[in-house]
Amino acid sequence: MFLPSDNIKVYLALGYTDMHKSINGLSILVSEHMELNPFSGNLFVFCNRRQNMIKVLYWDRNGFCLWHKRLEKHSFKWPTSQREIMVIEKRELSWLMDGLSIHQVEAHKSLQYSALY
Repeated sequence: MFLPSDNIKVYLALGYTDMHKSINGLSILVSEHMELNPFSGNLFVFCNRRQNMIKVLYWDRNGFCLWHKRLEKHSFKWPTSQREIMVIEKRELSWLMDGLSIHQVEAHKSLQYSALY
């Protein structure tokens, strides 16, 4: 079972990806198109045009892992943007997998403090 560490990043490849691509093709997309390191241990998330399939690629110590989810009904709320890459939090990825938008207006935002008062 995959339990991501707290310090990983989640990268969404915005737009649509050919889901015929497997580990080799997706890792090349990460390296050449996204200009990121596929061996970083971060999660790289891809979606098809119909938005009913998601693939997550990541490096786990000694090999690549590819996680694939296909919805039998409905579609994912895949974000759109002018950018090609979006960095999201793990909880936003969980929302996405559960059929929710990553932009939950009622969710509590993360707070970062540098001092105690």
